[in-house]
Amino acid sequence: MNDPKDMSFLEHLEELRWHLVRSVVAILIGAIVIFIFPDILFDKILFAPAEEDFITYRLLCSLSEILALPALCIGKLPFSNFVSLQMGAQFTWHIWGSLIAGFVIAFPYVAWEMWRFIKPALHAGEQKKITGIVFYISGLFILGIAFGYFLLAPLTVSFLGNYDVMSKVNNSPVFTSYISTILMVILGCGILFELPVFVYFLAKLGVVSPMFLKKYRKHAIVVILLLAAIITPPDVASQILVAIPLTLLYEVSIIIARRVYKEA
Repeated sequence: MNDPKDMSFLEHLEELRWHLVRSVVAILIGAIVIFIFPDILFDKILFAPAEEDFITYRLLCSLSEILALPALCIGKLPFSNFVSLQMGAQFTWHIWGSLIAGFVIAFPYVAWEMWRFIKPALHAGEQKKITGIVFYISGLFILGIAFGYFLLAPLTVSFLGNYDVMSKVNNSPVFTSYISTILMVILGCGILFELPVFVYFLAKLGVVSPMFLKKYRKHAIVVILLLAAIITPPDVASQILVAIPLTLLYEVSIIIARRVYKEA
């Protein structure tokens, strides 16, 4: 690999192009594998929160007995069959679902490829300080995916599935609506959990400081609530469930920014 300091702008773009190409290939390989086994992706994973025996519902019911809070136990879910109103909708979401699943599976590799592109531009001391960055980026993403899938998604499904604005309106779940909601919630949580990583690089660039983050903490909480409202359905419980970990991640980001400034 050429010395980044001696490379022209076009050479940097060429180098970035190959990192992106390898990342896309990894995502496509994962997507193709998932596409071949739709029963695993849809029956076993994405539509599992629509089943009453999903692990989250069972744990909540057990917790409700321990705490004597029957409201925690999710009741019957109104999902027996899903309706597909458009011809080709199932095929389209089979492709999109496979691509998103492929991205999730390949994310650690994609993060590693991006790190390989950035690493040569850093000094030896800077490289040493952020050893394991790919592990942290991947770990936060996986943690966010798990949070979205095992907590936020089932609570969203339960709330929206059982919500009645009036007795004359029956809930008839549509396949596309369900699948898009589940994927948006899960992938959105995975991306939002990368907040400390974003703050770290912004602090390295001098864009944000720990003083700035502390000064605008209240404003950040408002923004977090707005983000939670965007990626979740319009119910307060789901928004709070997203806002709490994001607020904790913001506090962690302040600590990270403080360490960056001490090391500068």
